[in-house]
Amino acid sequence: MYPPGQRPTDPCSTKRKKNDHGLPHNPFKAIVAPRPIGWISTLDKDGKANLAPYSFFNAVCDTPPIVMFSSTGYKDSVSNIDATGEFVCNMANLGLKDEMNQTSASVAHEISEFDLAGLEMAASRLVKAPRVAKAVTALECKHLQTLRLKTLTGDDTDSYVVFGQVVGVHIDESVIVDGKVDVTLYKPLSRLGYMDYAVVNEVFQMGRPKV
Repeated sequence: MYPPGQRPTDPCSTKRKKNDHGLPHNPFKAIVAPRPIGWISTLDKDGKANLAPYSFFNAVCDTPPIVMFSSTGYKDSVSNIDATGEFVCNMANLGLKDEMNQTSASVAHEISEFDLAGLEMAASRLVKAPRVAKAVTALECKHLQTLRLKTLTGDDTDSYVVFGQVVGVHIDESVIVDGKVDVTLYKPLSRLGYMDYAVVNEVFQMGRPKV
């Protein structure tokens, strides 16, 4: 709720004040949380591997299975995908949190984040981009489209959304129980607001109501 006389502001407005939400830290990412982390691996046109985590990531449909991630800035992941048409979404889990964080560093294009974080690459089956060998799940993807986002006034932002169709799935058998992926064993990392992260340790079920 907003105090009387105070209206919500547009978080994307380029004309907003630096602190118009009235809090010492921007609450937007804390409100839209938790967010799964897509650990995107790609190859550039010369075959150099890149690996970077994106918390603006999610599945958008299941028939066919399509995922998306959004990059602030036209970074190597986006340019590599536009050039090669392929990528892998490795799902970072708790056991790989430090390596995932290391690959978020801004480094020169010629530096491979796999090497930077001491991560072994594994060959994919249907795309040329490599997987993170230790990732317990990974989605091989073919590029569908890249969209540059616009504001309400039609101005270009510096954010790019990449859509990919999943063509291959890798799951480590250690996280499969009774034919299902057990997220309490898998422990995928999620991004919260500020510098906060979380994992899923407990789940519950609810059936869809019958009418």
